[in-house]
Amino acid sequence: MDTAALATPFPSAPPHFRVLPGFNLTLGYTLGYLSLIVLIPLTAVFLKTAELSLAEFWDVVTSPRVVASYKLSFGMSLAAAAINAVFGLMLAWALVRYSFPGKKLIDALVDLPFALPTAVAGIALTALYAKNGWIGQFLEPLGIQVAFKPLGVLVALVFIGLPFVVRTVQPILEDLDTELEEAATSLGAQRWQTFRHVILPILFPALLTGFALAFARAVGEYGSVIFIAGNIPMVSEITPLMIITKLEQYDYTGATAIATVMLILSFTLLLIINGLQGWTASVPKPRTGRDR
Repeated sequence: MDTAALATPFPSAPPHFRVLPGFNLTLGYTLGYLSLIVLIPLTAVFLKTAELSLAEFWDVVTSPRVVASYKLSFGMSLAAAAINAVFGLMLAWALVRYSFPGKKLIDALVDLPFALPTAVAGIALTALYAKNGWIGQFLEPLGIQVAFKPLGVLVALVFIGLPFVVRTVQPILEDLDTELEEAATSLGAQRWQTFRHVILPILFPALLTGFALAFARAVGEYGSVIFIAGNIPMVSEITPLMIITKLEQYDYTGATAIATVMLILSFTLLLIINGLQGWTASVPKPRTGRDR
């Protein structure tokens, strides 16, 4: 054996190429960006609220007008997210499974609430659902008043939240293999049984994600709601409007107190939804085309 070959060390493995910088630098950028955008503003809200005594804080956040705005904001947000979960699933199903004239146009219109300024959406909805509007003139004789009522808030929140459900569920439906449905049908399953036991378990985590996104967007919505709501005290005032009202009165501590309650309630509900999503994701599901 050649002694020179023995003396030559084994070549070292080439360093692993990473597109992004090292872990420490990447983590530093991430924490810095997160602090500037999220952590510091939220900390400022809590610090400003801490200027109030516990009694003053309780008086601000539990006043009848503010409590009524909590009920309207969170109640309508949950209702709008639930409506979007049902009809968003139906719309995504139609866009994925069927071909029909104008399909591409409808698919593009789904993203309209993303691009449309919220104030423009509010004005347009108010014009449509007012007493003399294109739709409101037919609802008024039936005793249904949408504009300047809580129902108008629901309509606006459904409008701005629908794309979240459709765009979350649509990719999962596109990847769902129709052979699963055919196999269930061949075994004697009815349509509802096939949907309940085969399709829904696969779609439910994505559907729950869309529900959470639609709810989160609805809770903080302001521009599209204030025009159609009418902003009647104790009737159609949303919590973001109460915060703006406090700021206009230079009551910054009162505004941050309401914002703190809204933040805590929103975070708690989203935490519950995410926990439910994690639980459903751990349940075994039928295999899709992606798993093959």
